[in-house]
Amino acid sequence: MNSDQITEREFVYREKIELRKKLGQIFYLTLVLAILFGLFMLAVLLIDVGIEGGPWLKSQIFTNYHSRFPEEAGMKSAIVGSLIVTLLTGLFSFPIGVGAAIYLEEYAPKNKLTDFINLNVNNLSGVPSIVFGMLGLMVFGRMFGLFSPNSWLVSTFNIPVNDGSSGGLIFNLFTIPWLEIHLPFGRSMVAGALTMTLLILPVVIISSREAIRAIPSSIREAGYALGTTKWHVISTLILPISMPGILTGMILSLSRAIGETAPLIIMGAFTYVPFLPESIWDKFTVIPIQIYNWITLPQADYRIHLAGAGIIVMLVLLFLLNGIAVFLRNKFEVKW
Repeated sequence: MNSDQITEREFVYREKIELRKKLGQIFYLTLVLAILFGLFMLAVLLIDVGIEGGPWLKSQIFTNYHSRFPEEAGMKSAIVGSLIVTLLTGLFSFPIGVGAAIYLEEYAPKNKLTDFINLNVNNLSGVPSIVFGMLGLMVFGRMFGLFSPNSWLVSTFNIPVNDGSSGGLIFNLFTIPWLEIHLPFGRSMVAGALTMTLLILPVVIISSREAIRAIPSSIREAGYALGTTKWHVISTLILPISMPGILTGMILSLSRAIGETAPLIIMGAFTYVPFLPESIWDKFTVIPIQIYNWITLPQADYRIHLAGAGIIVMLVLLFLLNGIAVFLRNKFEVKW
């Protein structure tokens, strides 16, 4: 091979390198423009919402219920309902999601069954929320009709049922009021929270597994070297170290749950609730459904101004939750 052939190959190689650099710069510029366009549209939406809803963001939003007079309308029941449903969703999803993550990462053997479970967990995280709403309605809201007056379960076991809106069967554990249970759950906050738990559970499991997986194996080996048990290593080393990542994923998942409307509409959440819930079995509404109700009304004060004020309230709540997630991650993050 002579020097002319080598020079020609070097020339072709340099041309390809230059072409790749130009294509990389074009791709980089395209990505930057896409990000700037998204941020610009987001800024336009936020400014529009602030202009339209800011002047209506008064104390009546937090102290009044929905009214047929826009000047007196508020979203007190929706705010309280969102907070209670979010709290119940966290109480249901945290132990189930973290427990499933611990089992899949620390205990589950590597076989076809665990591969099937992992595949389904990953797929469920991309299922549309309205599907979870229909599932929650059938499983939690109606319980497949098992407690309806004409069901085979009621007729076979002679279960005394009622026609109340909260369910066909009501019983109490240890005669304590807050341990009262309604079957089926009906349109209660428990049914809504369990439906939202189904929605965010795959994300909670995935984020918790990633936080647990990020811990070096040397931490586990050090615990085993001291002669301790597997559960003791998990409870005293793995969980405390991975807790910032778990809490971050949990709070971000709850942020998604707060803004969801479709599952709760399918579940039968009410658009007008002129009272605060006295128990977790009461009727409820949430901020997204209240905003949806205002947007559907023909009056501009509801459709534009009050809806804008409600969006601001929900955004502030979401920013607070996301801020808490960032604070926990930065404060308790362990760097190796």
